[in-house]
Amino acid sequence: MFQDMSKAVNQTMGPFKELVNIQTKMLEELTRQQMMCTKACIEATVAQTREMQSCSSTDDLIKSQQVYAAQLEETLKQASDQNIKALKAARESVEQLANDAFDAFAPKS
Repeated sequence: MFQDMSKAVNQTMGPFKELVNIQTKMLEELTRQQMMCTKACIEATVAQTREMQSCSSTDDLIKSQQVYAAQLEETLKQASDQNIKALKAARESVEQLANDAFDAFAPKS
């Protein structure tokens, strides 16, 4: 009887455990991506600071700033795209988990 109850609890908690795993993986991926984005932004800022020191005219400074802004924009766009991809993958996994859970309770025809 205890084994039957234990089995029932494990089966009932299975989808919840899987949901926690999906969320954990998603958060790990988002954190990894954000760290990469932050690192790229810091590196671009350091490079920009070095380059500003070698500018000899206002035009050089403006061009340097334009390149820097374009690099940051591209970095942020890539980070955003990767974040959306991770969120979509998590959503699809949660939807599949929910469908599987509902299918388990649906009457067999």
